[in-house]
Amino acid sequence: MERYTVTRRAAVACAGLAATVTLAACGSHDSANGGMNHGNASSQPAASNSQPAATFNSADVMFAQMMIPHHQQAVEMADLAQTRAADPQVKTLAAQIKAAQAPEIATMTKWLTAWGQPTAAPSGHDMSGMNHGMPGMMSDADMAKLKAASGKDFDKQFLQMMIDHHKGAIEMARTEQTTGANPDAKALAGRIIQTQQAEIGTMQKILTQL
Repeated sequence: MERYTVTRRAAVACAGLAATVTLAACGSHDSANGGMNHGNASSQPAASNSQPAATFNSADVMFAQMMIPHHQQAVEMADLAQTRAADPQVKTLAAQIKAAQAPEIATMTKWLTAWGQPTAAPSGHDMSGMNHGMPGMMSDADMAKLKAASGKDFDKQFLQMMIDHHKGAIEMARTEQTTGANPDAKALAGRIIQTQQAEIGTMQKILTQL
């Protein structure tokens, strides 16, 4: 009877040890997976379903929210040139500006929608007139003056205003390249800088010829 008791105690001890080893092994596996091993969940990281455009920060949001109305004003100015400009070079340049910026407006709008962000900037940045948040924006008075002009007078005003407008866009784009996180937004900022710097050079050249 004593031998049986000893043998039984040994068996129980071994079983307990085996259970401890098994639990320890499972615990080590869970720890290796961040303690989040729940069947198939660990084999499907949440990031695997994320699109590249999902990576963004507040600078990317502000860049898109502010560049959209900035571009919209440039397109409005370009539309005026088609009926008011006298110089064919101005009309050609205006068409070029619209062709470049209208699709960019659509692209940035899609980004903001995908990010779950409003397409309009917060009210603190939504200013008509000379905009402290959006460099290069024309005031309502500037736009009214441009709309009232025609011929050579329009050409000069358009070029001078658009040069300032482009400089403002370049400033905003450089800020995005420095502080943004979204690769697509930063790439667009780079294209804006390159394209609008070249257009500034063209407009300055046309101005000397008027």
